[in-house]
Amino acid sequence: MIPADRKYTDSHEWVLVEGDSATIGITEHAQDSLGDITFIELPDTGKKVQKGAECGVVESVKAASDIFSPLTGEVEEINDKLTTSPELINSDPYGDGWFFKVKNLSASEIESLMDSAAYEKYLETL
Repeated sequence: MIPADRKYTDSHEWVLVEGDSATIGITEHAQDSLGDITFIELPDTGKKVQKGAECGVVESVKAASDIFSPLTGEVEEINDKLTTSPELINSDPYGDGWFFKVKNLSASEIESLMDSAAYEKYLETL
């Protein structure tokens, strides 16, 4: 099930905008493709990230994969639980498995992301 309250990228990140900040994670499809996640490297709090740029790494038993920021902004918080429990990404990708929060958002960048219906159609093309 793809939550309807978020936006999505074609690189399988999700974005939940709340007020003037956004929470970012990876989708069920992404975590399932990676398999059991064993390590994550997240951007530092205060770092400026650019839309589409690499900002971290997820490692699993299958492979390592870059994390791309779906939005430009400043990292205001990271999910510290993932450093000791990266498996939260597998067990709850849309909840406790979130990666980081970004502030100073661009409305046009948010609008350019896919809604849940568009993302679901995108998955059917893969």
